[in-house]
Amino acid sequence: MIHKINGKQKNSKLCFVCGLKNDFGIHAHFYSTESQELIAIFTPSEEHQSYPGRLHGGIASAILDETIGRAILNKYESEVWGVTIELNLKFKKPIPLNQPLKVIGRITNENSRMFEGTGEIVLQNGDIAVTAKGKYFKVPLEKITDFDIEDNEWRVVELENDPEEIEI
Repeated sequence: MIHKINGKQKNSKLCFVCGLKNDFGIHAHFYSTESQELIAIFTPSEEHQSYPGRLHGGIASAILDETIGRAILNKYESEVWGVTIELNLKFKKPIPLNQPLKVIGRITNENSRMFEGTGEIVLQNGDIAVTAKGKYFKVPLEKITDFDIEDNEWRVVELENDPEEIEI
């Protein structure tokens, strides 16, 4: 399936998932689709392994949590932040290292205080390796943490190879 990209979400400096200056992070980039799904793209390396050659399950959980939680941003003009209440995963296939992975997140239910979503990690061959379902509180950023946008370099980072569409 072809997903047309209509925007790119922000990265930060040191976040484990999206931090571009975190030496141990996964450096994911997030793309909004016309259908309000969110697609993350990243390539795990040896620093992210559990068994040799396999992505650690905790890191699979982290990227799914972030992708589902960020999918709410596709629905609003201003930033809406989610705090995880519950996250359930099903591991279906091992996830190899050093290969680009795609992660899809979508919102399935929402009210004024909370939202729910689902997501998957998709391997290069199209197989679904992990599925997830999460529940999140909507919380203003100032109630979560003391966050300085400039100091944390919270901004859209354009890449030469940012896609116009992503096939999954």
